Amino acid sequence: MPVADRGQLFPGRKFISTVLEALDTKTEMSGEMTRRYLQRAAMAGVIIGGFYLINYTVIAAFVDVAPTLRGVGKLVGALVFGWALVFIYYSRSELLTSNMMIVSIGAYHKRTSWPKAMRLLGLCFVGNFLGGALIAMLVWGSSLASGTVLHEMIAAVDHKLAYVSAGPVGWVDLLVRAVLCNFMINMAMLLVYNGLIKEDVTKCLVMVMAVFVFAFGGLEHSVANTVLFTVMGLRNGIDIGLALGNVAFALIGNFVGGGLLIGIYYAYVNDERSHPEPSEP
Repeated sequence: MPVADRGQLFPGRKFISTVLEALDTKTEMSGEMTRRYLQRAAMAGVIIGGFYLINYTVIAAFVDVAPTLRGVGKLVGALVFGWALVFIYYSRSELLTSNMMIVSIGAYHKRTSWPKAMRLLGLCFVGNFLGGALIAMLVWGSSLASGTVLHEMIAAVDHKLAYVSAGPVGWVDLLVRAVLCNFMINMAMLLVYNGLIKEDVTKCLVMVMAVFVFAFGGLEHSVANTVLFTVMGLRNGIDIGLALGNVAFALIGNFVGGGLLIGIYYAYVNDERSHPEPSEP
């Protein structure tokens, strides 16, 4: 009986090797070059914050023309926001949610330990928060979040906090939205890392569409929420307890969607160690 091609049996070889190489770089930076790693993570927070603000600015522009156009504004704003992931990827910035997939694959393959993986994610989250805080201070000192833009951001915050105040039903809803959100983000990164897509334009479209799905579909992204809450907390005040609750549930859901459903799943199905190559007859 002919032996199946190993490349067909384990088509994710390139994906796994690329992720593990990326993990080695991130682990080294987060250890010996912690300050520089935090700077790269902060830049991701700045990018998320800037594009998220523009998302609400686009929605507001359509609402100002006619309230009935809000749906169109939401669609266009989500497409614009989708480019945030492209900017993060090509600037080699560090985003928590995509790193959830990377460290999970690394831990599965024992390239890192779970404590070290959690430390890397913790540093990344701190950096993302600091970048978002910078955007929050800039917004606070300007009129960028005013008028209809401010109204849209306040409505978004109220909607997100309502998941927490609603009790268990709202918590489950928030978790599901967070799981699906990072599943989409890391599915995009899988397509970018697996070596099958060669053209940069296609890579960009994949990342833009993944973020579009989460933004337009109302899914929950822990970093985007953290940045939004920081901006609005400094600009307009916020219920800190509810905001922390939202971020906590979003972090758990994002890790399930990106770290487990993408990271651990694809690490397992592409694990050749449990299926050694057959010996020659």
